[in-house]
Formats: sequence, C-alpha cells, structure tokens
Amino acid sequence: MRKIILFIAAFFFMASMAAASQKIVMLKSDKDIKMSRDEVSSLGGKIVRELPVINAVVVQFPDYIKDAEIYTLPSVDKVEEDTYRKWIEETSFSSNPLPTMESVLNNIKEGNYSFDLEIPKINPEEQKELPWGVNKVNAYEAWNNTQGEGVRVAIIDTGIDYNHPDLKPNYKGGYNAVKQNNDPLDDQGHGTHVAGTIGAVRDLKGVAGVAPKAELYSAKVLDSSGSGQYSWIIDGIQWAINNKMQVINMSLGGPSGSDALKAAIDAAYKAGITVVCAAGNDSGPVNYPAKYENAIAVSASDINNKIAYFSSRGPEIDFIAPGVSVYSTYKGGVYKSLSGTSMASPHVAGLAALAVSAGYKTPDQVRTALKKAASSIGLSANEEGNGFINAALIK
Repeated sequence: MRKIILFIAAFFFMASMAAASQKIVMLKSDKDIKMSRDEVSSLGGKIVRELPVINAVVVQFPDYIKDAEIYTLPSVDKVEEDTYRKWIEETSFSSNPLPTMESVLNNIKEGNYSFDLEIPKINPEEQKELPWGVNKVNAYEAWNNTQGEGVRVAIIDTGIDYNHPDLKPNYKGGYNAVKQNNDPLDDQGHGTHVAGTIGAVRDLKGVAGVAPKAELYSAKVLDSSGSGQYSWIIDGIQWAINNKMQVINMSLGGPSGSDALKAAIDAAYKAGITVVCAAGNDSGPVNYPAKYENAIAVSASDINNKIAYFSSRGPEIDFIAPGVSVYSTYKGGVYKSLSGTSMASPHVAGLAALAVSAGYKTPDQVRTALKKAASSIGLSANEEGNGFINAALIK
C-alpha cells in the first residue's frame, strides 16, 4: 500500500512539473526584480532566471495560470511565452564546396567563373590559408592597418570548440546560458564554424579569419540541436553587455519577433555594442533579430556575386557577404564547408571588428564606416542593402 501511495505522489509531482509554463515577464520601468518575487509567488510562480538588462524575469507558472492573471500583478508590464524553438537551419547547396583561396584561383584559371577577383600579393602558403570569402572581402589588404587587435567579439550561438588549434590562441572565455554554467563548449558545430570566419588565427595552417587577432568569446545560447529558448538568447546578450563586448555576431533567427528580444538588442546597442545578425535562410522576409533596427542584417552571396537562392531579403538588409560553401573551423578540431546567411554574418562581424580596431567605437560609427567601404555588386537594395564591403577601405 505504501508503494502505491508513493507511486501516486510521484506521478502527480511529475505531472505538475510537466504542466508548468515558462514566461518572460517584463517589469514596469519603476519596478525592480526584487519587488516581483512575492508577486509571482502569489500565483504559484517561481523565478528561474533574471534578466536585469531588460528589467525582466523568467518565471515558471502552473499551467492553469493565464496571462490575464499575470497582468494583474502590479509590477508587470509585458508577458511573453519563453518559447523553445529551432534557431539555425541546415542549408543544402548543389554545387561542390570551394573551400580555399587555392581552389578559387584554380577555377579562375580554368575559366569557370565570370567575376573579377582581386588577388592579394601574398606568399603561396598564406594564400592557401584564405577561404574564398575572407579573400573576397579583401581582408588581407586591411591587415597592414588592423587585424582586429584586442577587439572583444561575442559569438552568440551553439558555443565554440575552444580547443580547436585555429581558435585556441584567440579564445578568451565565455558563458553557457543553456545550463547556466561556465562551460560554453560547442556540442553542435555551428558556433565553431562562425568563430573561424571571424577570428581564426594566421598560422599557415587551416584557415584565417577576417579579423585574425580579435578576441573571441563564446555565449552558448543554443543546444546540440541548434534550438533554444528566447530567454537563453537574451541571457547571452546580457552576458555580452556585462562583459563589455564590442561586437556581437548572431547567426541565428526565426520568423517571429519578441518584445523582450528587441529590448535586449536595443540594450546592446545602447551599451556601445555593434550587433551583426544573419538575415535568414527561407528566401523570404528578413528574420528576427536581424529585422530589428539596431541590428546589422546580412544576406548571403555566392562566389559569382549573386544572391544565394536561400537568402532572406527585404528593406532591412544592410550588407551582403559570402555565404555559400564557406570553409571554416568545426567542432572536433576539423574543418567543414557550410552554406547559409549564418556564414555571411560572421564576415561582416569580422569586418566590424576591423572597424572598431581602426578607431570606430560606437555602433553608428561602425555602421557608417562599413557603408563607406561598401559598393554595389549589381543586386537590388532588398538583396544587397548597402552592398559588399571591401576591408581595405575601412580606414
């Protein structure tokens, strides 16, 4: 009998846990997080995460508590579902990967491409280290002036493989918002790929990033499936603000917005952080958070200066960058070619790091510097925004 009673009690305990819903509760401007604790407790809620950067808390409420009841609390301004969703999508591309500068040059010699590529005057070993996108933005021509020295760049993503030989010298630390601990190791691969395009070191091995002396920080906000809750992403942005990052890359996105997520992007902007975001891979309108005014939205181009078929587009696009068959670092110390606006965004984040290192400090100054260094590649404004950035013109 005792066993039956314990089983029934355990069942109802598990059922009550499963029936809990998680909300992002934004507080009124004159209220603080401390004041809200007793209020949420009055409805059976429990604060599981604090987001002071947007004056909000993440609360688990019993499932029977509806938003209308939460809005009766004196401190509450807005209530949103803390939705768990997929934030990165795999993008297939039919052409063979063209990972390195060497392979690009070989194809040019064979007459396979119809565009003009300026070939930097570098030795053959350095040439092999440049993926086609890093070369295409003319990063090498900027390195005599700046390589992104000392610029703090946060990759808000699936984490970073900080043991990767091309990333380890530039990796400076991070935060895991998924499990709220201090180990932001990449268990998916996406964030490591992004990190390599931004700041892989120049060591005549593997690849070099656009800003090869930038300081790389990992804010792990997505799990091994590339999914996460809105609050995880906001927490990653909060960490970046608190730790005085200068550039944020967000190669993630979704079709629906969030007042809380927008508030976090705005907070980063006000803190002086340049936020660069992937436009999306659904061939449709620009995704969130790239759609927000204080984010730099990046679409994807291929090696022939055409917009990638998968790239999202719209009036919010700021720049276009290489996003097809991009060769970069990957988890486990290896390298891989991937396609997506996720691959285009870190090219621009690396360029933003070069701009910060060159003396452009505020997000508006960085955006202006990038605009001055950009030119059209013959696409519509909805496809290319201000155009394609030439790193050599960031001065």
